[in-house]
Amino acid sequence: MAYDNGLHDFIKTLEAHGELMRIKEKVSPHLEITEITDRVSKEPTLNKALLFENVEGSAMPVLINAMGSKKRIELALNVGDINELATRVGELIKPQMPAGFMDKAKKGMQYLDVVRSVAPRTVKSAPCQEVVLTGKDASLDILPVLTCWPNDAGPFITLTTFITRDPESGIRNVGMYRAQVFDNRTLGVHWQRHKGGTEHQRSAQRLQKEKIPIALVLGGDPATIWSGSAPLPPNIDEFMLAGFLRGKGVDVVPCKSIPLEVPAEAEIVIEGWLDPNDQRMEGPFGDHTGYYSIADYYPSMSVSAITHRRKAIYPTTIVGKPPMEDVWMGKATERLFLPLMRLFLSEIVDVNMPAEGVFHNLVIVSIKKRYPGHARKVMYGIWGLGLMMLTKSIIIVDEDVDVQDLSQVAFEVLANYDPKRDVVIVEGATDDLDHAAPVKNYGGKMGIDGTRKVRGLDPEPLQNWPDQIVMSPEISALVDKKWQSYGFPKLKKS
Repeated sequence: MAYDNGLHDFIKTLEAHGELMRIKEKVSPHLEITEITDRVSKEPTLNKALLFENVEGSAMPVLINAMGSKKRIELALNVGDINELATRVGELIKPQMPAGFMDKAKKGMQYLDVVRSVAPRTVKSAPCQEVVLTGKDASLDILPVLTCWPNDAGPFITLTTFITRDPESGIRNVGMYRAQVFDNRTLGVHWQRHKGGTEHQRSAQRLQKEKIPIALVLGGDPATIWSGSAPLPPNIDEFMLAGFLRGKGVDVVPCKSIPLEVPAEAEIVIEGWLDPNDQRMEGPFGDHTGYYSIADYYPSMSVSAITHRRKAIYPTTIVGKPPMEDVWMGKATERLFLPLMRLFLSEIVDVNMPAEGVFHNLVIVSIKKRYPGHARKVMYGIWGLGLMMLTKSIIIVDEDVDVQDLSQVAFEVLANYDPKRDVVIVEGATDDLDHAAPVKNYGGKMGIDGTRKVRGLDPEPLQNWPDQIVMSPEISALVDKKWQSYGFPKLKKS
């Protein structure tokens, strides 16, 4: 299902599933909305998408926490279960070569049909341009931008879809980067040095460009919003991924003041120019690590026009100590990229990037271990996969361990690892938000081999590894059969 009318259709769907709460009480975008949303997102019985209909200082309602649960991210990405993301991508990229000519032709047509159906389509007019503001009227003051946490450097636009094109190749990049409001015509753009937007900035610097066009898009189909957060390989268009999830291509429309295209069904578009050499102090900002990210220099964007729907809704999100909305957006990324990881590391069974690890701090991986050093091979392989290079800690466990069950993982690792033999310490690139790194973007990483050690599959010498405690199948079946006769209630099927 594609949400052809963007957030307006998505809001109707959320409401139909009992996943939306409308708040008519007047609220402030300065801290108050954050405090309300933080409490709601952390309490399962209250956790809903919130539509604030009366926000101080703006005529626009604020939508927040729209993808902040398993159910809502599934609705957003058009799947019945979040694990379907891995299944759909896995079917598309099956590595087995087709056997005969007809099979090859069929596979080729399958890829061609997918590309045709998900490619962006340019339209001449769009809802996101019902109102066009230029000159002094193009003021950020019309937006209900949140100041999220007490020590934030100012208001920040968060649930963004930033669009740029490489000035050398012309290839589009779509990214989700926060933007600090410096004044009513200027934004700070927090794209980290490992991200696609920064590559476009570097290209502009090499070409000695004085400015490059940039668009900040708010709203649209939720799959399009989410796609900007997906760590795709370089030069892969995020709008193609959005089209794949929607089941149809994203309609885009040319901007009014810059040579870029933006999603037609968006709510608000901020058009402007970025000076690749103009670095300004941005931050601090209360981030998804649960700590304030440290202030640093990032490029700025000057606003040339703002376009929006007549009845625009301002979508936003907050981040902080998990769980919050970004946990579920990250879980979707984890599920979607599992088959891509298996494409390069076929021994991987499952992956978990738990909320406690805030994405880059911890990845837990179960593998089919086949030879000595296999766990280490997987660690190094993961550190070599695109932005997975930023992972601070990797834990490897056996294939029968449920990596989504943190209690089971802790039990198995603590029972099976020897600190001297099974811990790997290396150095490399780290995330911008890793405040524990000894220098910015570079520091230590740790890998833990938590697999059971088996003669022939692990380096000698080893003591005899004990068997796990497991009841005999006959006795388990007998007790199952007699369970209610003991006086216990009927067993629930697991």
